[in-house]
Amino acid sequence: MSLPVLLLAILALAALAYVTGRSRAFRTANGDIRHLHSLPAYYGWNAALSVLLPALFALLLWVAIQPVVINNSVSSLISDETVAESSLDLVLSDVRRVADGLDLAVGTGALSASDAQSLTSTGTDIRALLGSVGVALGADVSEETLDAAQRYRSMSSSGAILRMVLVLVVAIAGFLVGLRASHKDFRARNTVEHVIKATLILAASIAILTTLGIILSLIFNTVEFFKLYPASDFFFGLTWSPSFGGGSELGILPLIWATLYISLIALAVAVPVGLFAAIYLSEYAGSAVRAVAKPLLEVLAGIPTIVYGLFALLTVGPLLVSVFGNQGALGLGWMQGGTAVMTAGIVMGIMLIPFVSSLSDDIINAVPQAMRDGSLGLGATHSETVKQVILPAALPGIVGAILLAASRAIGETMIVVLGAGAAARLSLNPFEAMTTVTAKIVSQLTGDADFASPEALVAFALGMTLFVITLGLNIFALYIVRKYREQYE
Repeated sequence: MSLPVLLLAILALAALAYVTGRSRAFRTANGDIRHLHSLPAYYGWNAALSVLLPALFALLLWVAIQPVVINNSVSSLISDETVAESSLDLVLSDVRRVADGLDLAVGTGALSASDAQSLTSTGTDIRALLGSVGVALGADVSEETLDAAQRYRSMSSSGAILRMVLVLVVAIAGFLVGLRASHKDFRARNTVEHVIKATLILAASIAILTTLGIILSLIFNTVEFFKLYPASDFFFGLTWSPSFGGGSELGILPLIWATLYISLIALAVAVPVGLFAAIYLSEYAGSAVRAVAKPLLEVLAGIPTIVYGLFALLTVGPLLVSVFGNQGALGLGWMQGGTAVMTAGIVMGIMLIPFVSSLSDDIINAVPQAMRDGSLGLGATHSETVKQVILPAALPGIVGAILLAASRAIGETMIVVLGAGAAARLSLNPFEAMTTVTAKIVSQLTGDADFASPEALVAFALGMTLFVITLGLNIFALYIVRKYREQYE
């Protein structure tokens, strides 16, 4: 029984438990709902949860343990010489690929189940056989790898059967326990509400633990990086020149400078346009105009960043060259190519406009109408009310929207890769090509470099630095929000 079918069986048994548990509780009360401790639906949910929770826990536990057991068993068939030539993880990856290919060959009829289990590499081109069913292998399959793959298939098949038996037995046991508890004196409501509370706590814990896991992974790999490369050279170096042959210079300052420079230009574009658009839509536009303009403005938020990157590369960059290049309309010669800080900054600013405008619009609309009426009643004009009453009252939220846009700008990758170039340099000229921290994280983790080398581990140090910068922005935004909120509340 496949995993989806097993899940459907568990759900079907849980649905049956719900109906049966509810009706059984009703019968124990002699058909009078007043004799029940809880509403009938609670008894049904208690029975259904008695099936779902133990069965899903057993299934998750089996799914977590089975691969470990199978890999340990299969690893015993791999010789030390094979592991020395490559690595155990790569060999096991080849074994799984061959095993999956044999399963696919059996499923498509290219091989019978008995032939797949008795197949040998002697006299059989297994690579060509698996290639005929769409499984590409990088090298010929050795007898050792084939034996390991056949054991992997056998253990996986046996494991699937045992998994089905175990989970169904647990589900049926839960079904019986749930039915036994479905009587008029059982406090079903309390039990179900405790389960719901535990589920909510688990959901919140998963979010917190995921964040903690991300931070810890960055910290541990950053520590490994600084064991191989001096922290002083990383944080204060002015040259970024990774070299997998040795002699790398991994100074982060050029990347930080370009990241902040591009983000500053983007905010210089997005904040005025977005804020003015929000003021117009919330305070001046009629309902008909607002109904059309606001959705059209928010469409910008739904455009993929790769499309913005292509727009920067193919449209904005050449347009800026035609104005500021050697042969441009102004003849200034400031810009040598289409990829530059200004190109990425302008396009990123366009992308951030809906972040600023939509959030600011909602925040301005949340300002109490009584404040507007009081200002107008004292003789202020509409524009004076907007400038001296509404905007100061909405300032904490507007600052939050701007900081959200800044965090989005700092973390952007595709626009920078396509629009800003790949050169790591310190320069004040916004028409020169530069690159950012996020772009270098991608480039350092792309390729076949040794993951334990400084050139690969530096990506985690870059990510940790970026995390600290965005955390500092959020703390600063919280300070501003609290300061001005106390003034206008």
